[in-house]
Amino acid sequence: MTDQKKTRKQLPVWQESILLVATAMVMAVVVKTFFLQAFYIPSESMEPTMLVNDKILVQKVSYWGGDVKRGDIVVFDDPGGWLSAEDSKHASNPIQKALETVGLFPTGGHLIKRVIGVGGDTVACCTDGKLTVNGKELTEPYVLDETATKDKTFEVKVPKGHLWVMGDNRGNSSDSRAHMGDPGGGFISESSVVGKAWLRVWPLGRAGFIHKPDTFDANLSP
Repeated sequence: MTDQKKTRKQLPVWQESILLVATAMVMAVVVKTFFLQAFYIPSESMEPTMLVNDKILVQKVSYWGGDVKRGDIVVFDDPGGWLSAEDSKHASNPIQKALETVGLFPTGGHLIKRVIGVGGDTVACCTDGKLTVNGKELTEPYVLDETATKDKTFEVKVPKGHLWVMGDNRGNSSDSRAHMGDPGGGFISESSVVGKAWLRVWPLGRAGFIHKPDTFDANLSP
C-alpha cells in the first residue's frame, strides 16, 4: 500500500495578509490591556518632570497586585470633572483612532500626577513650607516651585484603597487639592489607575526611563 502525502492548501496572499493584520491587532490589544500603553502629556501640571506633548509609555505590570507606591507618577481615569476640554482631547482622524484603540497612539482623556499619599497616610501642608506625610517632611527636588505648595493649607487622611495625588507644577495643577470639596474629597481610587509612567519615548533628546526620586525611599509609614 502506497502512502499518500497530504498537501496542505496554501492560503491566498490576501487571506494571509488579513490573518497577519488581525493577529497583530489582537496582540496589540493584549499588550495595551495588560502590559503597556502610550500616552501624551496634555498640560503643564507635571513640569519640570514632564513637558507638554511629551510621549510616554505606561507599564501596568507593577500594579497587577494593586500595590501603588508613594512617589510613583501614575496615569488614571478621570474621577469625575477633573479634566478640562483640552486635557480630554482624543485622536482626531480614523487612523489615529484605530492606533489609539490598540495602544499604539498616545491616548488622551486621562490624568497624570504623582502619588503623595496612599491609603492610611495623613498628608498635610505645610510645615516650614514643606509638605508632610505622616508628620515627616518631604524634600521635593522634582517640584517646579516648592513655595507654591504652601498657598493652600490642608490636612487629610487618605482612605484605604485610595490615593492623594499632586502635580509637580504645584502652582499650576488641578490635583487632589483642587477637588477637596468634591464628593470624592480629592482622593482617587486605586482601581482608577491605568499604570505607572515608565518610559519617555519623545522627544528623543529627553527619552529615557522615568525614575522615582529618593525622597520616597525614607520610611514614611504612619
